[in-house]
Amino acid sequence: MRRAGPRRLRAQLDPRRWPLLLTVPLTVAALVAGVATVTGQAVLARMEADQGRHLAALGAAFLDGLATAVQPAAVRADVWEAFDALDRASGQYEALRPTLSVVVLPDGSVLASSSPRVLRTGAALPRSLSGPADQAIASGSPAIDERAGRAVVARVLLEGGVPVGRLVAKADIGALLAERDAVVRTLVLANIGIAALFAAAGALLVRRILLPTERLRQRLLEATQGRLPEPLDAQAGSGPEHLALVNAWNGAVAAIAERDLMAGRLAREEGRAQLGRLTAAMAHEVNNPLGGLMTAVDTLSEYGDRRDIREEAVGLLRRGLDDIRKVVRAGLSSWKTGPGEAPLAAQDFEDLRLLIRHEVSRRGLTLDWRNDLPDGVRVDRTLARQIALNLLLNAAAASPPQGVLGFRAQGLSQGGAVIEVSDVGTGLPAEAESLLADPDGPPPSGGGLGLWTAARLARSQGGRITREPTPRGTRLVAELPVPSHAKEVAHAS
Repeated sequence: MRRAGPRRLRAQLDPRRWPLLLTVPLTVAALVAGVATVTGQAVLARMEADQGRHLAALGAAFLDGLATAVQPAAVRADVWEAFDALDRASGQYEALRPTLSVVVLPDGSVLASSSPRVLRTGAALPRSLSGPADQAIASGSPAIDERAGRAVVARVLLEGGVPVGRLVAKADIGALLAERDAVVRTLVLANIGIAALFAAAGALLVRRILLPTERLRQRLLEATQGRLPEPLDAQAGSGPEHLALVNAWNGAVAAIAERDLMAGRLAREEGRAQLGRLTAAMAHEVNNPLGGLMTAVDTLSEYGDRRDIREEAVGLLRRGLDDIRKVVRAGLSSWKTGPGEAPLAAQDFEDLRLLIRHEVSRRGLTLDWRNDLPDGVRVDRTLARQIALNLLLNAAAASPPQGVLGFRAQGLSQGGAVIEVSDVGTGLPAEAESLLADPDGPPPSGGGLGLWTAARLARSQGGRITREPTPRGTRLVAELPVPSHAKEVAHAS
């Protein structure tokens, strides 16, 4: 029980088990999100490249103007002239937003800076500036530190091809980075919104497309639960595929209804035919002793004063009336009890032996009867008798004169009953044998309704009828297990 929970959860989380109403919208949303992500990355890469080129152009323009102003001071190592040039340039490049400008001598010391309190003249250039400055000079583009929100630009000052110093400037690029972050947020929110919109639209569209299929699925589930299948109405807007499915379903419903109607009519006709045969058999069994009874009555009326003749006639009357009573009881026990009202017992099949006696004697057959069925078998009594009677009548009709008609009945180890009927006829026809494999199919066109009815009755009880190999003739075995509801009742009791 503990393992069943995680296993069921894994099965529910398996995308292959999700319904189409969920998988299709999620797939649409995933595709839209993927396209939006790729597009957003392309936009961000293009924006970052444009910002880099714009910043490089601003830095180059700033360094060009500032280098022209400070280069003479750097050649003469004039602190005040260099400081004056840096001070004038600090307010002229608002687009770059320089926060610190430094003139560095070839020995690495500071000649002048725009913030003397931060970098004094003669001090060494800090590594936080010297490293990015070297990187900027080597790459020819600004060295950007996104975490600190700054960029460092640098240039070597040359006089006649001889380095006279370096010009290093630090700029605030926080506004550019904030602009890029705003674009990123806008793209993410737009992607989420578009994906959600497409997912909702996909769900509604798929639901509309799959609505006829969903209705057909509901009808199939109802049919598997035992309800009569009902036809479907084609809705407006359905595609040709759905219309074909609906038409196919409606055709199947009509065919099933027609088949059930025909099967019911044939079953009623078969029942009437069986009733007629049983009535004829009972009439024959009753008429035989009636002749003897009438003879006994005539004998009593004429020789009733003689004791020996009177006792013989009364004995004949008793035996004849007893035979008539047995025939009547067998007929009553065959038809007065409804399906499922009583368990099966050995005596139920003994009554069938009496009922088919006329058919057996009329055809000159020998009845090999063995009834080992225990009492109280929890199998539908009436249906089991009908199955056995159909098989016996079919076997009697297929047996040649002077043939042997076999009957065996016994119980199953797990409960239920096994009925075996055999004959020495020409064998089971192929069409009749197909009824055993598919008892739910249409009835045979050339007769064999008894076997068809017996197979359907056995199938309705969860059993089956099979043909067992035999050297001559046909041997049919009907296995009738205990129904599941009967097992539950027995277990509860």
